[in-house]
Amino acid sequence: MNDRRQPRKQRRQRKPRKATATSLDRAALHYLGRYASSAANLRRVLMRRVERSAWAHGTDVEEGAKLVEDIVERFQRARLLDDLAYAEGRAQSLHRRGASLRAIRTRLVAKGVAVDDIEAALAALGEDTADPDRTAALAYARRRRIGPWRKGERDAFRERDLAALSRQGFSYDIARWVVGAESVEELEAELVEEAGLSPDLP
Repeated sequence: MNDRRQPRKQRRQRKPRKATATSLDRAALHYLGRYASSAANLRRVLMRRVERSAWAHGTDVEEGAKLVEDIVERFQRARLLDDLAYAEGRAQSLHRRGASLRAIRTRLVAKGVAVDDIEAALAALGEDTADPDRTAALAYARRRRIGPWRKGERDAFRERDLAALSRQGFSYDIARWVVGAESVEELEAELVEEAGLSPDLP
């Protein structure tokens, strides 16, 4: 009996585009239309296209690198690329999701943001929030149902919760503060008091 099963057809991979000034410029605009980016990150994205083009079409990598650098410099002059604005926006977004200052710094370094811009972005967080790390720890604990947000028996999960906060870059003191709190209201009241605000404020 003939085996009716046919081998799965492999999807044909699209041949990489040839890296030209026009194609790279369009790729850069398309990328920035979808994602916020640092200059270094956009440079890496475009250089991957240059390297794929060299493999597929035999184009010159050094010439492609010059085109990429021209695009990055031109976009910086036009303010389409602004590492400080990127760092501030990314820091705020990560902070709202519960990232510690250490974690934010690590992620911005990975995106190639300069140290001065990273520190300025973290300082801006400090201006908006009395204690950025404690505020972020509460956001993370709320999202992951840690500490007083955990339903049912908490003691059995104490070490696991402490480790989870530690992996996110929070100090042991902050992790213990979150996990050891009796209630969410207790944590929030302490943050309000630390900020010098009236507890009666809505």
